[in-house]
Amino acid sequence: MAFYEHVLIARQDISPAQAETLNEELKALIESLGGHIAKIEYWGLRNLTYRIKKNRKGHYSLLAIDAPAPAVKEMERQLSINEDVLRYLTVRVDALDLELSPVLARRDRERERRFEDAPAVAQPERELRA
Repeated sequence: MAFYEHVLIARQDISPAQAETLNEELKALIESLGGHIAKIEYWGLRNLTYRIKKNRKGHYSLLAIDAPAPAVKEMERQLSINEDVLRYLTVRVDALDLELSPVLARRDRERERRFEDAPAVAQPERELRA
């Protein structure tokens, strides 16, 4: 079997729960066709560089797939039929990268930095006016 990285952009109108459900449906499809999904990352609702089908934002997901080529072909066929999917891209890779993707790693670093910079207990000083 071959290794693939697959990025999916779903419409902004659907909820995050529906985007997660779409990822689970893809996982079930790949596993039913003899493949395995090693990692699923939901990147959240992000801005698009340009409008796609009148959408300015999209729900992004990344999947690391270990599957035969016919399984990936069937997954892409199903995605092309699905109206909630704006774009998808599947790339064959030499090895799967199971670490946190740069998109989520940057988000975690920013979150940690915000908590480190914030004072423990911030009490604003108020002036009394007479």
